[in-house]
Amino acid sequence: MKAIKCQVISDYKSAFSDPLIIVKGEILTISVKESEWKEWLWCINQFRKGGWVPEKYIEKLNDKKCKALRDYDATELTVKIGEELIISNEVSGWAWVTNKKGKSGWVPLENIQII
Repeated sequence: MKAIKCQVISDYKSAFSDPLIIVKGEILTISVKESEWKEWLWCINQFRKGGWVPEKYIEKLNDKKCKALRDYDATELTVKIGEELIISNEVSGWAWVTNKKGKSGWVPLENIQII
């Protein structure tokens, strides 16, 4: 995906200070956790750390286990109205963005608009 400029239209505060980071091929446990976000699964790694992972980034092995299809970082970025960001990836209602200070993370698409 080509980098796209956007602007924050409503504040977003990261809900997780210690994000899940996984590597391609890693086996994860799928846990049932309610979310407003479809196409995201709560996955737990071998160190018992959990985080939201897009379904597109995993292969279900059975009802409880899955395998990461790519490297993934669940870091969310806290942003304020008016901030300009660069979108480098988009999946299932969220965008991976980078701010002017060079910090990157996921932000819901509903909080930003293309400029």
